[in-house]
Amino acid sequence: MPTIDSRRRPAWAGRNYTLLTASAVVTSLGSHGALIASAFAVLAAGGDAGDVGLVAAARTLPLVLFLLIGGAVADRLPRHHVMVAANVLNCLSQAAFAALVLAGEAQLWQMMLLSGLGGVGQAFFGPAAEGMLLSSVEGEQAGRAFAVFRMAMQGATLGGAALGGLMIAAMGPGWVLAADAAAFAVAAALRTFLDVKHIPPRAPGGGLLADLRDGWREFSGRPWLWGIVVQFSIANAVVGAADAVYGPLVARDHLGGAAPWGLALAFFGGGTVLGALLMTRWKPRRLLFVGTLCVFPLALPSAALAVPVPVAVLCAVMCVTGVTVEVFGVSWMTALHQEIPEEKLSRVSAYDWFGSVALVPATMALAGPAESAFGRTEALWGCAALVVVVTAAVLCVPDVRNLRRRTVPVAGAVRGTESADAESAVGGLG
Repeated sequence: MPTIDSRRRPAWAGRNYTLLTASAVVTSLGSHGALIASAFAVLAAGGDAGDVGLVAAARTLPLVLFLLIGGAVADRLPRHHVMVAANVLNCLSQAAFAALVLAGEAQLWQMMLLSGLGGVGQAFFGPAAEGMLLSSVEGEQAGRAFAVFRMAMQGATLGGAALGGLMIAAMGPGWVLAADAAAFAVAAALRTFLDVKHIPPRAPGGGLLADLRDGWREFSGRPWLWGIVVQFSIANAVVGAADAVYGPLVARDHLGGAAPWGLALAFFGGGTVLGALLMTRWKPRRLLFVGTLCVFPLALPSAALAVPVPVAVLCAVMCVTGVTVEVFGVSWMTALHQEIPEEKLSRVSAYDWFGSVALVPATMALAGPAESAFGRTEALWGCAALVVVVTAAVLCVPDVRNLRRRTVPVAGAVRGTESADAESAVGGLG
């Protein structure tokens, strides 16, 4: 690939970091439009809200089942190989999904199956990608690097959702799914150029189960780590149900339809970009304490939908929530980067991902019955209350309150910025 003069980018933005950021932007642009497109594809095929939830759950369930295996594999094999293979699987499954939709022959079981294959790909990709990203930067600029990465990701998420909506309106959901398949192909090509020479080879011996046990010891031995993962296993589940199930229904019944809800989601995306921009400058010393305080506003959207508030107020709430959630996200990545040894990053990330999404399929499936049993307003207030309770509970963990930012990674960790000798001859894009 053509080389890029290292003087055009910050010292912390090495080759791997740049490649990872560029490829993540490409896939985010495609995937967030595809999420909307898959829902409209189900509806266009004659499905209802319950069928939309089934297709969403079909993607999440394999993600939960295979995450831990994906983390162990990513710490055993070259991570970029795992990432490329996962991208190829996602590309093929989305291409098949698009072909069925464009042909007008998509059936519910087929859409669920293809969504499930996408979930399998994400289960192997996520831990490998997070381990690769965390190993691509070092030192006191790590927080800024993660903030810039997340800002690029959130901007792509916002743009992808907006572009996907426009494409669905103009051309139908099938072409958006096809564009997502193409985006995965481009990202896979970019990720083949990642350099893993800085990562020491794994010592021989031990098997997959031994790797999983080793990752569990690393995970369970850190109260701040498993405490926050438990917190988000509940928070992500109830917020996901509120956003994916109740939000569109409230918009339909009280806010004027899909357009106001899409606008509110756009304000959330804009808030995340602002939050990431803030974190390029702000370096809170008590990383997790500040980050956890910023999770409390995650209860606000559910409360706003429960009232429900006017569209303008909802948009303001979503924007504030986006800012604060991003403060947590950057703080969390910085904590993982400085505390977890490099050779265990993907396994620990897999336990993090597993806990964070484990309850999502159940809450998606139970959202409708909960509305029938308690009422939509009561269910939304319950979502908000659970976020507040679990966030307050995790502040009781001393390590969450006391973990401090450091400029030197944990002993034994090996990070992946290029050496000074290599800085004058770097190649590739993001």
